[in-house]
Amino acid sequence: MPKLRTNRGAAKRFAKTGSGRFKRRQSHKRHILTKKSAKRKRQLRGNTLVVAADHKEVLQLLPNH
Repeated sequence: MPKLRTNRGAAKRFAKTGSGRFKRRQSHKRHILTKKSAKRKRQLRGNTLVVAADHKEVLQLLPNH
């Protein structure tokens, strides 16, 4: 059996929390920010958790985490 490999792109994007869930960055904050309202940009700050529906997919990408 070959070794399980971690998806390195996913490893840079997701981090496991103490409770076993994954935190991630918000999207839509990289460019074309002038047309977005200050309220929208402010609400995109900080991290959020991966929703339960996607948790299984992230676990497959990060088998050793």
